Amino acid sequence: MTCTALITGASSGIGEAFARRLARDGVELILVARREDRLHALADRLRSEHGVEVHVVPGDLADPGTPARLLRSIDEMQLEVDLLVNNAGYGLRESMYDMSIDELHDFMQVLMRSWVDLVHGVLPGMLSRGHGRIINVASVASYLSVTSRSLYGPIKAFILQWSKTLHQDLSSRGIKTTALCPGYTATEFFDVNGARERVQRVPKMLWLKPEAVVDQALRAVDRGRPVCIPGFLYRCICRFAPLLPASLRTPPHRRAL
Repeated sequence: MTCTALITGASSGIGEAFARRLARDGVELILVARREDRLHALADRLRSEHGVEVHVVPGDLADPGTPARLLRSIDEMQLEVDLLVNNAGYGLRESMYDMSIDELHDFMQVLMRSWVDLVHGVLPGMLSRGHGRIINVASVASYLSVTSRSLYGPIKAFILQWSKTLHQDLSSRGIKTTALCPGYTATEFFDVNGARERVQRVPKMLWLKPEAVVDQALRAVDRGRPVCIPGFLYRCICRFAPLLPASLRTPPHRRAL
């Protein structure tokens, strides 16, 4: 059983669902996100409902120094991370061509570089103990064309392939890595990136519940599966996506933009 879990992007959505599920299982938590008030509110509820230890470490992962500060805080608390859930991220409201280079650098820092920093930081302890779990939240977008306007799909494709590499390199040493690739999930994600109105056109059968996504991810990583795609329909989509023309590989909410 996992003893301590570090979850980024834990203040809402899939990250919060991971925190709730793991707290129910009695796992000690380290929660990371920018919104300190929401983190503390969530931590108080989890302590009250499940009697677990919850540590709140607010921080903005767009700051390149945040992962190192987070890892130092964990060392100072004398905690060992048994499960890392790299989940922090967001979508872009505008075309990448309409954004400043600093905004794009922040985006890449949050969704890619900070994840690599955290994996690199927790791996020595996991390797010394011969046990560890890493869940990197990629996306069905890893397999699809998401139009030339966005960096989201290409970055998630990197997360998918990198996770497969970690699985290949580390599974024999007791470290299990899974790339979680959910499709449309009922969270605040589309409110934050301003796409809520557009996603109304997405059929109801394509929507996933965050709790179901988390349950499948935890089963997958415990079983040593390098990739978890929740939902039979999404597994079919990802399997056959390379055979489809680009126009059909574009997610419904991004068509005709």
